[in-house]
Amino acid sequence: MGDKKIIGYTTGVYDMFHIGHLNVLRNAKAKCDYLIVGVSTDELVQQEKNKTPVIPYDERKAIVEAIKYVDEVVPQNDKNKFGAWEKYHFDKMFVGSDWKGTPQWNRFEEEFAPVGVEIVYLQHTDGISSTQLTGVIKDILDEHPENK
Repeated sequence: MGDKKIIGYTTGVYDMFHIGHLNVLRNAKAKCDYLIVGVSTDELVQQEKNKTPVIPYDERKAIVEAIKYVDEVVPQNDKNKFGAWEKYHFDKMFVGSDWKGTPQWNRFEEEFAPVGVEIVYLQHTDGISSTQLTGVIKDILDEHPENK
C-alpha cells in the first residue's frame, strides 16, 4: 500500500499577484503533496469586499495556474469551506497567520476537527498587500495627473 498523498487547500483573491501571494503558495506546497487553490470569483469579491478586483477572475486564475507550486485551481464561489472539503477532500487547509484566533477561524477549526483536517496558519509577508499596492498606484497617479 502506497503512502497517502497529502492534499492541501488554500483560497484567495490573488488580485495584482505579488510576493506575499507567492510566499503563501510556496509555503503551502512545502507542507503537502498536491495543492488546490480556490481563486475568489469576481462576484464573491464584490459581495465580500464590496469592490471589483483590478484583474478579472479568468486572468487571476491563469496567473495562479502558472505558478509551479499549484497543482489545481478551482473557483471560490462562496466562503463555505466545509462545502469545499466535501468536494475536494483536502487534508490541510492553509490560511494566513493574521487569521489565527479570530472567531471565524476558531469555528473552522472546530468544524474540521472531526474529519481530521488540519488548519495550518502560514506566516503573513509583512509590508505587502494588494490593497497597499492599489494605494501606491493611486498615489503615483495623483502625483502625475498627466498620466491619467
